[in-house]
Amino acid sequence: MFKAVLQWFGLSLVIGALAGTASAGFLASLDIVTKTRSEHPWLLLLLPVAGILVAWLYHHHGKEVAAGTDLILDEIHSPKQVVPLRMTPLVLLGTLVTHLFGGSAGREGTAVQMGASLSDQLTHVFKFEGQQRKILLMSGIAAGFASVFGTPLAGAIFGLEVLRVGRLRYAALLPCFASAIIADRVTSLWGIHHTIYKISEVAPLGIVPLGYAVFAGIAFGLCARLFSQSLHHMIRLFKHGVNNPMVRAFVGGIIVIVLAALMQSDRYLGLGVPVIVETFNQHVPAYDFVLKILFTAVTLGSGFKGGEVTPLFFVGATLGNALSWILPLPMSLLSGMGFVGVFAGAANTPLACTVMAMELFGTQGAVFCAIACVVSYLCSGHKGIYHSQRIGVKKHVETN
Repeated sequence: MFKAVLQWFGLSLVIGALAGTASAGFLASLDIVTKTRSEHPWLLLLLPVAGILVAWLYHHHGKEVAAGTDLILDEIHSPKQVVPLRMTPLVLLGTLVTHLFGGSAGREGTAVQMGASLSDQLTHVFKFEGQQRKILLMSGIAAGFASVFGTPLAGAIFGLEVLRVGRLRYAALLPCFASAIIADRVTSLWGIHHTIYKISEVAPLGIVPLGYAVFAGIAFGLCARLFSQSLHHMIRLFKHGVNNPMVRAFVGGIIVIVLAALMQSDRYLGLGVPVIVETFNQHVPAYDFVLKILFTAVTLGSGFKGGEVTPLFFVGATLGNALSWILPLPMSLLSGMGFVGVFAGAANTPLACTVMAMELFGTQGAVFCAIACVVSYLCSGHKGIYHSQRIGVKKHVETN
């Protein structure tokens, strides 16, 4: 046991260092391209051309890694071959191009894929197979997630929870936690700072306020289901409607430009972090969450690269903000609940999201956020944003 602990801790040091450094470089680059796009709005007009570039890169050099995060999950469920190292530069470049020219996407998918693909290269060195390699990949997922959001505990649990609905693999407990914590520290040592979100007011823990939290959780779960189904439907629509992946991305870029022109706003482009911060301080348009779902579904569905989680944060925070008009709970509390609640339902990771709420917002409001995450998880259905996620235990168990 002592030998195994030392071995996995040593491997976690390597995984954490690799994933943390990769995430630091990615976040610094993402900040640069986001600022560049904000300073030069005309770059959006080149989004269709950028889509051709991303699609061409994956069509000619990355067909085997095009599945992204789902490929990682498939390799954990049914190991076949080491994840190609080229996944890291391809997803990094593809995501940066998407954001530079205004695509609506996230960043967790990029960090998770980089962390997992880098960690899987250790398979060549140590000749891992079976259970050992599965844990290696899970540790890479945990490290990537933790480092990109600055949430080491949530990252560790995400790596354990995302594989199967309703089941955790406790054999990976130490490697996932160690890798996630180390990756987060390494990213911080590189001078990367994460956005601060603050719940300024909470409600008392009474039956009535907690009842309102349940209603909010139902809304978040239904919204998570809408997001997942919209994304998957858009992917099918583009694939069936346009055979050529480069033309597909070009058309998707045109649609995003048209949508942005109709809205006369860049509010729904990129990560949308300023809008998320805004939801904690003031009321935002009640339709924000619907439009972000549309922009993100078109962007990712047509073949651009990036993650789904930050758009989910946007969708959840703006929905929570809108609910403050009808539910007598503090606006910032509902925004925080939606921030983690919609993500919990869409990714089927209620435990990771509950812990994330405490890491991001502090323990105030933790009970409300936990209720939002659990209820959303129960109401979102079994199919989330990850196709390769499997059902370990059904969400609803009937009593006799």
